[in-house]
Amino acid sequence: WFAYGLNTSGSDWNSLRIKNVDTGNDLPEVLTRLKFSNITWTHDNRGFFYSAFPGIEGDGTETTECTYQKLYYHRIGTPQTEDVLVYERPDEPNYRFNASISDCGHYLHVWTNHSCEYNLWHYHRFADPLAPVITGPLALETVVDVFNADYYYVANDGPRTVFRTNLHASNFRLCVVDLSDVAAARLPASWTDLVPEHPKDVLEGAVAAAGDLIVASYIRDVTSRVQLHRLADGSLLRELPLPLGNVTGLAAKREQKELFYSFTSFLIPGIVYHLVLEGEGVTGAKEPTVFREAKPANFDHTKFVTEQVFYESKDGTKVPMFLVHKKDFTKDGQAPCRLYAYGGFNVSIKPSFSLQNIILMENLGGLFALANIRGGGEYGEKWHNAAKLEKKQTCFDDFIAAAEYLTKERYTRSEKLWIEGGSNGGLLIGAVSNQRPELFAAGIAHVGVMDLLRFHKFTIGHAWMSEYGNPEKEADFRNLIRLSPLHNVPGDVDRFPATLLLTADHDDRVVPLHSFKLIAELQHKLGEKVGARTPLLARIDTKSGHGFGKPTEKIIEEVADIYSFIINALKLEYKQQQ
Repeated sequence: WFAYGLNTSGSDWNSLRIKNVDTGNDLPEVLTRLKFSNITWTHDNRGFFYSAFPGIEGDGTETTECTYQKLYYHRIGTPQTEDVLVYERPDEPNYRFNASISDCGHYLHVWTNHSCEYNLWHYHRFADPLAPVITGPLALETVVDVFNADYYYVANDGPRTVFRTNLHASNFRLCVVDLSDVAAARLPASWTDLVPEHPKDVLEGAVAAAGDLIVASYIRDVTSRVQLHRLADGSLLRELPLPLGNVTGLAAKREQKELFYSFTSFLIPGIVYHLVLEGEGVTGAKEPTVFREAKPANFDHTKFVTEQVFYESKDGTKVPMFLVHKKDFTKDGQAPCRLYAYGGFNVSIKPSFSLQNIILMENLGGLFALANIRGGGEYGEKWHNAAKLEKKQTCFDDFIAAAEYLTKERYTRSEKLWIEGGSNGGLLIGAVSNQRPELFAAGIAHVGVMDLLRFHKFTIGHAWMSEYGNPEKEADFRNLIRLSPLHNVPGDVDRFPATLLLTADHDDRVVPLHSFKLIAELQHKLGEKVGARTPLLARIDTKSGHGFGKPTEKIIEEVADIYSFIINALKLEYKQQQ
């Protein structure tokens, strides 16, 4: 059986179908009202757990708060109306649930979130994994009952359970807990380190493989590293060879002796590597082989180079930034530059391939800059915590310092510098445009969080209070009203970046009213003042959402519109390459 989710018009809402792999036919039942849910099958292969919001009606154009999610069990061949409610918390409307079945099938782990960081950990043990009894709410044992860190299941051998956490470990570590002693399992002092926290590298993921191995993915100075460890004692066996870039996925199973991992960089569209996890593949005598590789026609990566610099921010912190450009690039301050960043929610923005950047370098003679500002997870939870809540201004300071570095070092100049970001990165673009309008020629903000006083009132916005604060509290309100793009549009400036706000009618992650209100405020305060020489525009897509799963045709249309806007605003010349 194969269960898969479908969304319509880019909304976060999913409907779930179940396919017979042998015949290719779908079962008649359709599960609806899924959002922010995973799927985990019981070992009898007769059903799976999923999460849904049964009390909310909508198609992605609504702004209703997403509350009272519930965890269900679906048995194949039955209608959704017969699904078993496994777990809910009616006293906590903002709680969201995900589940995972252990390697052995005995344990159902239930992970509870209430924001965008930290989770609770409960579990239920089935006496027989091939005949699990699921007739109503399950009795759950507690491992973690306070929101103090992140916890992720990796593997288990019986009650010996391996998990990844950043509790007392900003860069994450692998720990072992013995679930046979319920009382002791609740005490972090009883947990033992399997792979201790690295002093610098961030452990971003781990999967079990080939019976007794763990494949661990690390971030080292914003590039990926992959290591093999023993599951029994955590000992390091080898590190896999990787060029400068980003591992975007690991695929392995304990019952199979194969590892696949996907890789990309600014100049490598995509490679899937394969390694047999036995003998020489484990000892290091055998190198991974290329299983699949994307090779765009007429693209010669040898014409370009990537460099990483570390510039100084306002408080003296060294912040990494990637610069990508042609080999014969001249630092004379004349080149157009696209400066991109995110800076929030512990999200690490690592190297990735984009034809949009190739157009910039190949046809406009420019360069792409990626600033790994604080607020992200590039250097662990400490890097994140340094720019959230009352410290949110720090990520804006880091971004402004990146722009100042690019102009000071003559990579570009303000009249040729455009800034771009999406979602939380859209907030970034709105905020720094208000704070330093003279520094940028143009700003492109995709699906941005622009109203920091009311974001928590719509769809899943309440989950972001862990990042931004609660506007209903005075201290947070006073901080947010200083930063909110909507509430800080300057009215006394002669120069403002040409601005393009992009949103979509089915974006139920960051509802489009954020962009609607900001473009109205920009037009109201600056429209007549800056005049036609500085366009202030919004692009509202239809049958589209926050960006995930956007079809290629829509991506092409969007990139074409962005470049038309930028070429006009920065007075650039597009040169067709032979």
